[in-house]
Amino acid sequence: MTSGKPNPWQIAALPMIEPEFLSGVLSEASDIALIVDPEGVVMAALVNETGSPYGSLDHWIGKKLTNFLTEECIPKLDRILERSSRDEKVQRVELNHRDKVVWQYPVRYSIHPVGHSERAILMLGRDLRQVAETQQQLVQAQFALEQGYEERREYDARYRMLMSVAREAFVLVSVADGRIRDLNDAAAHILGAAKDQLQGQPFANEFKDRGRAEFVQNILALALSEVDAEVTIQTKRTRNEVTITPISFRAGGARMLICRLEAGTSEEHASDKLSDNLVRLFRHGPEAIVFTDSNGVVQSANDAFMRLVDFAHHVDVRGTSLAEYMSRGQIDLNVMLDNAIKTGRMSAYSTKFCNDVGVWTAAEVSVSYLNKRSTPTVAFVIRDATRSEAMRTPAQGSSNMAGEDVVDLVGSAHLKDIVSQTTDVIERICIETAIELTGNNRAAAAEMLGLSRQSLYVKLHKLGIQEKQDGD
Repeated sequence: MTSGKPNPWQIAALPMIEPEFLSGVLSEASDIALIVDPEGVVMAALVNETGSPYGSLDHWIGKKLTNFLTEECIPKLDRILERSSRDEKVQRVELNHRDKVVWQYPVRYSIHPVGHSERAILMLGRDLRQVAETQQQLVQAQFALEQGYEERREYDARYRMLMSVAREAFVLVSVADGRIRDLNDAAAHILGAAKDQLQGQPFANEFKDRGRAEFVQNILALALSEVDAEVTIQTKRTRNEVTITPISFRAGGARMLICRLEAGTSEEHASDKLSDNLVRLFRHGPEAIVFTDSNGVVQSANDAFMRLVDFAHHVDVRGTSLAEYMSRGQIDLNVMLDNAIKTGRMSAYSTKFCNDVGVWTAAEVSVSYLNKRSTPTVAFVIRDATRSEAMRTPAQGSSNMAGEDVVDLVGSAHLKDIVSQTTDVIERICIETAIELTGNNRAAAAEMLGLSRQSLYVKLHKLGIQEKQDGD
């Protein structure tokens, strides 16, 4: 409903604004007010002084406005001036200003023609820096959100891949309601159902004679105990004995249980514990343990062996031949490998090992041939024999007992004959031992004894060992 009176805005009945008030009105109505001639030269510039960060713009007057615009905004101003010269209406435009290089800010202008003759335009601008900062914050928040989504998808992919390839069976259970939140294929196989069928179901329902609340609380108590605890129960679907080892953790403020399931008899669990104990013995035992292939090439060695040969890292010995560290080299290795492969084991073999700086250490080696696999493995257990040799040194007076047989010969034979007889006995023992260790390999036995092959044959003939071996 209207009063029927004429509108003063339409009939231009609005009182004229005095010049001294006009500048104040324009500065309050906008953040920046500019009057620009058809050539783009600034004729006047007003700034809202209330909290304005711009300062004075008097140095703009008499200069082209393009001097204070960024490069991408200059074509915008040229189009505005061209359309204004043709009396075409231009409503709004956004321009980015720059002043003294470091002073840059966006401004949204409304364009108003001023007069018909001079065709100048009045540009009333609103500062968009706050809007631009808000937009920038939104863009940064969007980037951060997208990055968070990407990280979440990455972690989810890792988690899914880990659950799918893990051989051990795992079930994630919510403590609040006792339901299965997730599980892998191995756990589904043990429980006797598909993953989709088990997810969301009460965990206690998968076991025989178990109440939901009591069952979850008992598992939680095991998880919170200071020692490793487990419980063995029977599954409802497969009727198999399953051992549950729970671990408690929090996710998103909710308490969860990750339960490792192990199916099998107590003998299998004992075997697993034995394996763990053997691994600990290999890693922390005082005796050097080395595993090689059937040719004596080192596959793995423990820290005790690294200390024996004085190497810093396992990589330094992996792939090398064990013969490189023994006093008689390949001869010692061949003797041990031949006897171990032939009989399955060799109880004790005396040799010496050399470390990286050339220090020799006496050792006793036990060898086992592990051939129940596609690639046979030989295990060497090496004991430091330095202390054992010291303990075996004869005590005072024991030499008389060891030499009683020699003493009995004194007076009944010449010294030369006594020495010759004892030498023959020692030679016979050493040669027979070397031949036995080398599997009747005369060349290897000669090298072990430090003799030439011809000298060994002479001694074999002299001591009658050759005829004995041939007769056998």
